[in-house]
Amino acid sequence: MIANKNLLLMPGDGIGPEVMAQARRVLNWLQESGRASFTIDEELVGGAAIDVHGVPLTDAALAKAKSADALLFGSVGGPKWDKVPFEIRPEAGLLKLRAELQVFANLRPAKVFHALADASSLKPELVSGLDLMIVRECIGGIYFGQPRGIETLPNGEQRGINTEVYTTHEIQRVGRVAFELARKRQGRVCSVEKANVMEAGLLWRQVMTKLHAEEFPDVALSHMYADNCAMQLAKNPKQFDVIVTSNLFGDILSDLAAMLTGSLGLLPSATLGAKDENGRVPSLYEPIHGSAPDIAGTGKANPLAQVLSLAMMLRYSFDMSEEANAIEAAVERVLAKAGRTPDIAVPGRAVISTAEMGDALLAELPR
Repeated sequence: MIANKNLLLMPGDGIGPEVMAQARRVLNWLQESGRASFTIDEELVGGAAIDVHGVPLTDAALAKAKSADALLFGSVGGPKWDKVPFEIRPEAGLLKLRAELQVFANLRPAKVFHALADASSLKPELVSGLDLMIVRECIGGIYFGQPRGIETLPNGEQRGINTEVYTTHEIQRVGRVAFELARKRQGRVCSVEKANVMEAGLLWRQVMTKLHAEEFPDVALSHMYADNCAMQLAKNPKQFDVIVTSNLFGDILSDLAAMLTGSLGLLPSATLGAKDENGRVPSLYEPIHGSAPDIAGTGKANPLAQVLSLAMMLRYSFDMSEEANAIEAAVERVLAKAGRTPDIAVPGRAVISTAEMGDALLAELPR
């Protein structure tokens, strides 16, 4: 059994609480079976926090997130909060968490489970066996660069401003994460930018090239423009092992890669920071499917992305690869023989609820 670890759960909005409840059942199983020991706390975030506290993230919740060994996040947002001021929108809570925790490397795997090769929007032969990782820089770039805002010009027109900006250090640290991951996978990194039209992209390419030569010559490095990468993901996705890219391009390309797998409801993510003096790595784990307010409360949500985010937490924060592998294998077996939630339903297989998917998963875990 590992030493006791402090976890903070932030279910968030929409389907967040529903899928988090199933992940909580897996946490309970890990503890009851003697495989782990957790102290678990829970906090509001996003719209749920706005409703109670008037802000998407309280100082108290942020303090708990900073002191936790890992943070398991649900999802935030929904039309209910469309009219709140931009600076306190639900998503601002997540952005503040990332910035305050200094979690800069977002890991988004796109893996096609064998049982779901037919569910992809691409032909099965293009995606069968697909297993790629997108490493997205997520606390820099155009989402955080200054200046930004909306200004009124002398002629009365308005102008929106966002700034794409990266420093050598920001590129190096996310690049190291990508290269180190590749060493444990197929040994290939594709660095993606727009060096042909953006100075920030040109710097990105130069820094990645130098970092590769000085520290990771054993890993194969290629470069690709972001628009071509989008085309290649749709044309021949299995050519990629690890893709590393900026905040904006990573946001777009990871959603494209997600659809290759058949459903957003199956894809987890991890966002990691730098190791501190105590050896602790700040970390935030979340599914990438969003809050899906249109199906909230209906029992239709697929909880597997939240559960697989938990598996990533075990692997990357707690070095519990055996337990992470067991959860992922249980998911594979459930997809092969159990009913399915509506997002991955197929003729001849029962359509089951969020909780029933949790039941099926819990039944497989001991095996």
